[in-house]
Amino acid sequence: MSEDRTNKDPLLGGLDGMRAGQHWAGEPDRLKQAENGQALAENDTTAADPAEAAEKNAESFSAKENTAASGAAGTDTEAFSEKEIQTAELEAQKIAQELRREAIKTGNTEKETEVPHMEPVKSQKKNSRKQEEQPGGWKKELLEWVKIIVSAALIAFVLNTFIIANSEVPSGSMENTIMTGDRVIGSRLSYHFSDPKRGDIAIFRFPDDESIYYVKRIIGLPGETVDIIDGKVYIDGSDTPLDEPYIREPMIPEAPMHFEVPEGCYFMMGDNRNYSMDARRWENTYVKREKIIAKVLFRYFPKPGVLK
Repeated sequence: MSEDRTNKDPLLGGLDGMRAGQHWAGEPDRLKQAENGQALAENDTTAADPAEAAEKNAESFSAKENTAASGAAGTDTEAFSEKEIQTAELEAQKIAQELRREAIKTGNTEKETEVPHMEPVKSQKKNSRKQEEQPGGWKKELLEWVKIIVSAALIAFVLNTFIIANSEVPSGSMENTIMTGDRVIGSRLSYHFSDPKRGDIAIFRFPDDESIYYVKRIIGLPGETVDIIDGKVYIDGSDTPLDEPYIREPMIPEAPMHFEVPEGCYFMMGDNRNYSMDARRWENTYVKREKIIAKVLFRYFPKPGVLK
């Protein structure tokens, strides 16, 4: 019997002693009595007549065989079967673990680190296969992706249809406020709660081809007159020209122009007046209120910035 095993756990040592026929502290009396009886029988055999001793030895040998056979068969005898010893050993291990935990709680020994239960690799692979083979596994994941894509598309549709307008300016008619190729964002909600104002930069449908979106600045409001004389803009016959700090450069003087804006319509011009194809040149001069899509708020590409 290993001294390390005995010192580490007296209960396990006792079980080893049981196998070796040794005695230990706390050994059950019935085990001692059984072994003592066997020893006495052997001594009596030695002290008697040789023929009688031989007969008794044969009987003792036969009794031992019967005991071993009956123990193996699981009958009620004084001998311990291998299965009983294994069961007792497992119980002893459980008791030893409980004693160690109790010792840790009371501070009588250093805390031991319990090794976590690790699932066998084969079992892990089997569980992984089961998860992969679960009905609807990849189909469920595909459905989740479809939901995400549809949700994103729906959100984009709602934003572009009811909240914002996205437009690219292909020409230089609004320079230097908006440069060629700039992308701008407009608010569709702005004109749902208020009317367009003079000076607003608006996205609207081109009156001569409503499939095209234009970006210009509002100059004339419904019911107003707009006169362009010597490169200056006059509203409603005013003696003072309109203050326009946003234009790129002064307009080249042309023949005087006069426009009368109908009710519910607006007069649009570009900031780059000398190179802008705006209301002055259109066949259908005025933009109807319902054709104005959004108020431009800022440029997001290539250089983000607020537009005024």
